[in-house]
Amino acid sequence: MVVKPGLSLRYMLAFLLFTLPSLLYVTLRRTFFRSPDWKSAWTILGGATVLIGTLDWALLTLLSVLQLSYGLVASAGFLLNVGRMVLVAVLILPLALTHQSVRVALAKVGVLLQTTLTGLAFYGLYIEPFQLEVSTLSVSGAPMLFPNRSLRILHLTDVHVERITIRERTVLAKAEALRPDLILLTGDYVNIDYIDDPKTLADTRWLLSQLEAPLGVYAVLGSVDPPELMAALFRELENIRVLENEVVSLSLPGGRLNLIGVTMTHNILLDRQMLSRVAESAPPADYTILLHHSPDVAETASAHGIDLYLSGHTHGGQIRLPFYGALVTFSVYGKRYEMGRYQLGATTLYVSRGIGMEGLLLPRIRFLCPPEMTLVELIP
Repeated sequence: MVVKPGLSLRYMLAFLLFTLPSLLYVTLRRTFFRSPDWKSAWTILGGATVLIGTLDWALLTLLSVLQLSYGLVASAGFLLNVGRMVLVAVLILPLALTHQSVRVALAKVGVLLQTTLTGLAFYGLYIEPFQLEVSTLSVSGAPMLFPNRSLRILHLTDVHVERITIRERTVLAKAEALRPDLILLTGDYVNIDYIDDPKTLADTRWLLSQLEAPLGVYAVLGSVDPPELMAALFRELENIRVLENEVVSLSLPGGRLNLIGVTMTHNILLDRQMLSRVAESAPPADYTILLHHSPDVAETASAHGIDLYLSGHTHGGQIRLPFYGALVTFSVYGKRYEMGRYQLGATTLYVSRGIGMEGLLLPRIRFLCPPEMTLVELIP
């Protein structure tokens, strides 16, 4: 499926589905109540809601025009307008029942709230998705794999490429500036809406081909990476080795480093069994790192004495609320391992917020959850 962004009949239908109940209520209200104050209040609130909701469509459409992101305008606009219509529904009853002198003031408060929603939508669509952060994970007590210095590992995950945008270019610029010894990738390279798009595949191959590190670049597949597609994506990319339920042992000046790569199958029992099988077959090493797309094999990794476990998949929730955090993580553990560092016995787990954004019907939005790439330092 190739998504063609822009104004569509589906968006117009979605918009009408939300505006028609409001228009129906206005008709009934005018039939049974003849208050001019109500008319003024509704004109303020209803008119502003329609106008500001139309601005949502404009913001979503401009994303592709400006080559920032390429989601479906129809579904994204529908979801953004849900909040607006809920707000209108909450205010309708007070507007109908309060004293006439309060109605217009209450409607103006509603307009202010609607405007605030637009401001938050603009921030989540245009600002935060491009504030790529470099998080530092310092793991002490590691063996001295390099003389007199730490081992520097760059972890990238959930790129979700649609097209090459300013975000992907920033990834490459920051990766080059960090000069890591090793680069590790943990899946979801192509946005699910663009899996069959030749342009997206070409852009993703170009992005991956630019990654280089002295000790190599290693990758595992993610939750939206069909094996047949990934075979074509990584074919002849000599700079990257894909680990499919296997272990690679690297000989370093101070010892051996094992990289275990386990493919995500969407069957958590199979993934845990596969991790056990691969871990038990791994040669002795001074340090072991597990690459798996999700944090859902955390207990199994700890039971096998994995030193460091790198994952993504949750996006940190992508949309977070103050004091609560992620609304959704798509992890079997819910919010238990939603993002950041966790310690499970001797195992250090790091769940990255990722770089890109989810596809399908969802708006390409981040809120209180900026994208990240992680620089891991194994400190002797």
